[in-house]
Amino acid sequence: MSERGVALMAHLLRRAGFGATRDELEAYLDNGYEATVKDLLSPGDCGRMPDDVIRRYHVDQSELRILDSMAANWLYRMISTRCPLEEKMTLFWHGLFATGEIKVFQGKTLKSQIDMFRRHGLGSFRDLLIQLSRDPAMIFWLDNQDNHKGAVNENYGRELLELFSMGIGNYNEKDVYECVRAFTGWTIQNADYMALRVDNASIWPYGKIAWQFEYAAPDHDDAEKSFLGETGRFGGEDIIEIIVRHPATARFVGRRLYQFFVSEQIDERGEGLVESLAETYFNSNYEIRSVLRTLFTSEHFKSEAVRYAHIKSPAELVVGTLRLAQAFQWPELKIRDAALAMGYMGQELFNPPSVEGWHEGPEWIDSGTLLERVNFAVRHLDDEQSPGVRSIIDRLASIHDGVLTPEEVVDACLDLMGPLDVAESTREALVSGVALGGDLDLNHSTTIEDSRRRVAHVLGLMASTREFQMA
Repeated sequence: MSERGVALMAHLLRRAGFGATRDELEAYLDNGYEATVKDLLSPGDCGRMPDDVIRRYHVDQSELRILDSMAANWLYRMISTRCPLEEKMTLFWHGLFATGEIKVFQGKTLKSQIDMFRRHGLGSFRDLLIQLSRDPAMIFWLDNQDNHKGAVNENYGRELLELFSMGIGNYNEKDVYECVRAFTGWTIQNADYMALRVDNASIWPYGKIAWQFEYAAPDHDDAEKSFLGETGRFGGEDIIEIIVRHPATARFVGRRLYQFFVSEQIDERGEGLVESLAETYFNSNYEIRSVLRTLFTSEHFKSEAVRYAHIKSPAELVVGTLRLAQAFQWPELKIRDAALAMGYMGQELFNPPSVEGWHEGPEWIDSGTLLERVNFAVRHLDDEQSPGVRSIIDRLASIHDGVLTPEEVVDACLDLMGPLDVAESTREALVSGVALGGDLDLNHSTTIEDSRRRVAHVLGLMASTREFQMA
């Protein structure tokens, strides 16, 4: 495939996944762009690290009582999966339908929510909102267990309209109240509400069992309601049906997907694509998979203008770095350090700062988090013992059977790292750094050890560039 085709495929895999090793990229290239989009959107056997293997080495990931263990458990899956878009969409919904351990405090219930996002995240938005409304973590997070017939709690109904589906300006306070009434009786079972914070729902020694949804019919307000211009004895599912067929919801979904997969800033061309996404949303009966197909195959998404215009979230950076380094191919205790690193960078999985989720884009970067980001990437890629680094060095040695000039080393490493497209001034600085040590030779015994160490150092320098922090 042409150099342009390689760059386009690498762009797709950075946005629809977490990047790719050179071997993975070439396998996708053999498949072709359209077929790759199809495969990403219809995941099959994901071939991830098995849960029983993880639990054998991490008792803490059986209990899931500790936030670090919860994040590490999901990190294993993101690193090892062969279905990267499935995990990327799960991450997207986790940020949009933000639910945090700081209040829910029940790891298995939060993990069940993530599993639900994974099952339904590419399907019908209507079905996803129904599952979200039945999700015990969300019910507790937004107090719907306190939403009773004749004594409503507005938290969930208000956020469903404001943050999860339509956005401010498309409904009024009466709509909020009627929406809330429709969700009375949607509550939690497994434990008495007043005893939720004690171990009466334990399966010792593996911690508490996850909460379950319960519909308490006597507590549901079954009287007539008027919502967004329609009247009836609506329940929660009826409300969601009205929401998903509203034009504001289609635009909301299109804009949020655009901001996550294309760019945080929506320009004129972006607005045109958002309109196309909204049209697909209706034509496909609200199917997210179809909306994403329209996005990934659009000329705007493919254009060079949007490449390296997205700042990687901490999760994207950490997972992408570890996949490139081919780290954690087997359970290791250091997975906790990687999970903690995401928190130091500003994204503590399972614990978003508020119901709004994380503020993304430029807000990921400040003087402290940038240092953490660079140090993490360099630590894993300036390491000759990392399997992925060894693979790059071995491939470089097989391609070039003689002496390598600094220019050849830099250009080859940039290609094998992505390809990674850096500014010319950055390339010149990398070449100057390599030139301090002279030419390299990876195929003669007297220079191999030093040359391999120098190549690993070059990869570490590339991991510290602006472009590596972008997607």
